[in-house]
Amino acid sequence: MLEGKKGLIVGIANEMSIAWGCARVFKREGADIAVTYLNDKAKRFVEPLANQINAPIFAPLDVRNVAQADALFAEIEQKWGKLDFVLHSIAFAPADDLHGRVTDCSRDGFLAAMDISCHSFARLAKRAEPLMSDGGALLTVTYMGSERVIDHYGVMGPVKAALESTTRYMAAELGPKGIRCHAISPGPLLTRAASGIAEFQHLMDQATDRAPSRRLVTIDEIGELAAFLASDRAKSLTGDVVHIDGGYNIMG
Repeated sequence: MLEGKKGLIVGIANEMSIAWGCARVFKREGADIAVTYLNDKAKRFVEPLANQINAPIFAPLDVRNVAQADALFAEIEQKWGKLDFVLHSIAFAPADDLHGRVTDCSRDGFLAAMDISCHSFARLAKRAEPLMSDGGALLTVTYMGSERVIDHYGVMGPVKAALESTTRYMAAELGPKGIRCHAISPGPLLTRAASGIAEFQHLMDQATDRAPSRRLVTIDEIGELAAFLASDRAKSLTGDVVHIDGGYNIMG
């Protein structure tokens, strides 16, 4: 599906990451992948994974660091001259704000969560747009805590709602250029980011019990969906929040 395409993945932390499941499928389907890592501490976990998929570009990227973003996109332009898809799979909120009430969330905590988890997707889109002269796909990862109140999800609920709305507006703005935007909404999975949410095991148990499929989705299944959305087979789709959770989202 992705033969000859070039993609950027932001958000691989370890082998349990949703972004890693997507990277494997992207590579299997023929794409070349640029991989980023957050910092030197993360590099030792991410670099072996980047090597597994023979990533031709491997670079640091803290999405708040303008110089790192400049260097990354300059390297992409120099080596490839184009970009066909981007996967944005990052989220962050300070622990004190994440574990407390939304009502009590600090201004700085709310802004940090919104900047890293939401606005960074728009910043990546702005940088990717000039490299997508033949169209492309911008994908991000959300969660149904954006649509309904999920215990202990806290400030990330409003932030993910903003991310989904941002995705729709960018889809409308970039659609005339053939650039499609989607938010992928998996069910609960034990990723590094999810491990910071209190009682997350309960959410996974509940999803297993209540989802029509009676099981959790896997990172490889999310990768299959992401590869389809990034491919030319999905050219008529844009602006969607695509659930992949065994049907859990339809249950009352």
